[in-house]
Amino acid sequence: MHTLLNIFYLGVKELRSLSRDTMMLIIIGFAFSGQIYIVATGVPESLHKAPIAIVDEDRSQLSQRIVNAFYPPRFLVPAIIEQPATDSGMDVGLYTFVLDIPPHFQRDVLAGRQPTIQVNVDATRMTQAFLGNGYIHIIVNDEVTGFVQRHRAAAVLPVEPEVRVLFNPNLNSVWYGAVMELINSITALSIILTGAALVREREHGTIEHLLVMPLTPFEIMMAKVWAMGLVVVLVATASLVFVVQGWLGVPIQGSIALFVLGLALHLFATTSLGIFLGTVARSMPQLGLLMVISVLPLLMLSGAITPFESMPDWVQKLMLAAPTTHFVSLAQAILYRGAGISVAWRQFAALAVIGTVLFSLSLARFRKTLGTMA
Repeated sequence: MHTLLNIFYLGVKELRSLSRDTMMLIIIGFAFSGQIYIVATGVPESLHKAPIAIVDEDRSQLSQRIVNAFYPPRFLVPAIIEQPATDSGMDVGLYTFVLDIPPHFQRDVLAGRQPTIQVNVDATRMTQAFLGNGYIHIIVNDEVTGFVQRHRAAAVLPVEPEVRVLFNPNLNSVWYGAVMELINSITALSIILTGAALVREREHGTIEHLLVMPLTPFEIMMAKVWAMGLVVVLVATASLVFVVQGWLGVPIQGSIALFVLGLALHLFATTSLGIFLGTVARSMPQLGLLMVISVLPLLMLSGAITPFESMPDWVQKLMLAAPTTHFVSLAQAILYRGAGISVAWRQFAALAVIGTVLFSLSLARFRKTLGTMA
């Protein structure tokens, strides 16, 4: 009971210290609200209002048909320009795409000469350039084929696949981006908060006060883990309900309580990692550098940004030791597919094992650090 009371009161001290850190509170608030909204909606995976210009050197019925095929919402209404205006318009960013329809295009098409249309693409707008290039090829080919055949005829296939999109029927990128950014914020903030709490103790000289008290390293470390973990659990749950589900309209299929349980296990591992980094770093700038080389790989290779199965085999095997890999899989199964504990128990078990190992390593490192300071 004495140990539990020490852990409780030390945790309350951590919460009071955090409440006086205005900048950290602003970072927490933004990471679980504005940042999630910006990431979820700021990088659309579909073409939307792409600026396009067309140099029509043919002035024929077919070229006009191609011009009329580009319209909102995928493209803006095409600007008809002359050839000399192509480079200057793309240099200042007026157009992402410029189509150059050559002279006698219709005549050559009807004669079977297979003329070419030049498509100039501003690839600095990477997402629009990649998607728009494919749309342009499809639109031009459809218009030319329909003009030659005098009607639009769909090819009759011997087999017709019937596609059924599960869990995200409209293929809305916001549904995926919002939850994955929430997971990234949980991981990054939990490590930052615990690591910064320990570094702040060292910079302010309060760690020496703790050393002269009848406290064990386990009590000091456990207090930071539960206090910072509690902050992240509360803020992340509120963000899931009010930002992801309410503001962005992402439907949550599974149990939020089950997700919070998995979140607690994940925080047990990540807060322990934060303590470990805090014992290595001697100042906040050093902690920031350690965050770059440790947290970024955890986020990028966990499956939240790119599919886990598309990574090399050795990376997949290595990342099985990372808590983020199992937490991403757990979150997707529960929040997207409505999975229960009978499906997600492997991820829960993996997070419990990884958290125990990280906590033990961090506690050993923390004891060693306190011993050298004493």
